[in-house]
Amino acid sequence: MSKTLTFEEPIIKLREKIKELEEFTNSSEVDLSTEIENLKVRLKNLEEEIYENMDPWDRVQVARHPERPTSLDYISDLFEDFMEFHGDRVFGDDAAIVGGIGFFENQPVTIIGQQRGRDTKENLKRNFGMPHPDGYRKALRLMKQAEKFGRPIICLIDTKGAYPGKAAEERGQSEAIARNLVEMAGLKVPVISIVIGEGASGGALAIGVANHFLMLENSWCSVISPEGAASILWRDASLAKQMAEAMKITAPHLLEMGIIDDIVPEVMGGAHRDPKKQSEFIREALRKSLDAFKGMDGESLIENRYSKYRNLGVFTE
Repeated sequence: MSKTLTFEEPIIKLREKIKELEEFTNSSEVDLSTEIENLKVRLKNLEEEIYENMDPWDRVQVARHPERPTSLDYISDLFEDFMEFHGDRVFGDDAAIVGGIGFFENQPVTIIGQQRGRDTKENLKRNFGMPHPDGYRKALRLMKQAEKFGRPIICLIDTKGAYPGKAAEERGQSEAIARNLVEMAGLKVPVISIVIGEGASGGALAIGVANHFLMLENSWCSVISPEGAASILWRDASLAKQMAEAMKITAPHLLEMGIIDDIVPEVMGGAHRDPKKQSEFIREALRKSLDAFKGMDGESLIENRYSKYRNLGVFTE
């Protein structure tokens, strides 16, 4: 059974009422079909009202839904003949980042994604989607390989942040992230990054320096989580809901500020409600982005990336 989020409770109660009346109608001679149809119309209107007017904290909760599609889910739907590569050629293989080559509508591409787990066992294997420096070095290795062979790079971002533990710091976490930022800025192939869930801190940016930076409608992206910001600024993590509003971390806010290039629409209620349909929405967005950079030479791609990030933000002299 799908997890119910707090803001969805009125919808769930109405669905249960409809189910109850349908079961009663099937088990008795009383015809309640008119009442049931009226409730279904009311349910449709209620879903539109709630899902089309979600506040930032609601979107954060949807982005964290345990059944939300992961990078590997989208990779299997969107890319043909995907071949995963392993290892950073320095230390080991980080399961929190998956990457390899495949075909997107007959075009060879390199795909890199941050991967979280579905259950406790998988989350331990994937380190809850928080990469070590080995993961970022693996990502960079694949990016440089893509540049060598002229393949576009597609990055799927979904992380609470880079792993902040002692082992990661000992192996050069900050240096690995910084090197990715520098190297990605100068790649001579198109780079498209999509936030499919959570996009927190440098952990997300390390595969996010792109020509096109996209976000799913119910994803979020920021230098810190709402709970973390509330703990630091207001000394109270329980104020995360108010902080999410103040930080403007959702796709509509970031598009308005010019930080992202476009929003990928989501299935009503969240991507987890129909992953296959959601994949088609992403397919259309990828097609548009790849077409936008088709035929552009390496220097033009670098200049495009430079201009994009140079123009972020508002300042006065």
